[in-house]
Amino acid sequence: MQQRYVGTSGLRVSTIGLGTMSWGTDTDEQAARDQLRAYISAGGTTVDTAVSYGEGRSEALLGAMIGDVVARSEVVLISKAGISRRKGKRMVDTSRRAMLTALDASLARLGTDHLDLWLAHTWDDNVPLEETLSALDYAVTSGRVRYAGVSNYTGWQLARAATMSGTSVVANQVEYSLLHRSVEAEITPASEHLGTGLLCWAPLGRGVLTGKYRGKIPSDSRGASEVLAGYVQPYLSGLPARITEAVVAAAKGLDRRPLDVALSWLLARPAVAGAVVGARTPGQLRQVLDATLERLPEQIEAVLDEVSSRAH
Repeated sequence: MQQRYVGTSGLRVSTIGLGTMSWGTDTDEQAARDQLRAYISAGGTTVDTAVSYGEGRSEALLGAMIGDVVARSEVVLISKAGISRRKGKRMVDTSRRAMLTALDASLARLGTDHLDLWLAHTWDDNVPLEETLSALDYAVTSGRVRYAGVSNYTGWQLARAATMSGTSVVANQVEYSLLHRSVEAEITPASEHLGTGLLCWAPLGRGVLTGKYRGKIPSDSRGASEVLAGYVQPYLSGLPARITEAVVAAAKGLDRRPLDVALSWLLARPAVAGAVVGARTPGQLRQVLDATLERLPEQIEAVLDEVSSRAH
């Protein structure tokens, strides 16, 4: 699997990162273990988690496998703080106290003394940016974090963070796919100017770009879940549906899977360091790991650019 530098930093990540948002909830321990084994065997190095994933269960599962399935030195660990869930309610707090307390808890669950990349999970209107950045800075200078970054920041938010922080902000983790290209208006230019790499979540359009939702909603999919149906629904009709059809047609012509086409398009975009794929099952992950990820022919790339140009 190809490795890339994140922005202009010295941090290298796999072009495909292993997302663990479903670990400890929809993905049980055995399935998670099978995923990690397959991912490492395919040459992957980068595993992404967060305090809020399964209220800490994702980190705990991953921590139990480090030193067993994979050596700590062979994996790039990414976690995030600033979002938590209390009794099922989403809470945002990027204060210095909350961030550093969350970091201590993450390290304990993961069974390590440092993270390779630590991200402020979201912008917090209630906390001064300087305070959030002070937590990132302290985490790096204290040795508990090797690199720091942000997640879901807009272009102007990223620019403020990068210019105000005493520590380099090396990454911004954002939603980016053929079905969601709004990042290109401001975030991509800001990232290129600042030397910040993009790590892309939902690179398969929340699963829609695999083609599995065409004409039906599989009973075992997120689209059929009472909790997650609203997450998928915006991408099932209208322009997103037409974009998906174009991806399926391109895949058929190239004798590749639709997910291979979608990921290959994304990985060729400016400032993109990697795509974080959160498969729920080992079978879903295997399809991603089997993808060629070869650059698309120029003509097909241009057609996909055109048909998806208004995707926001």
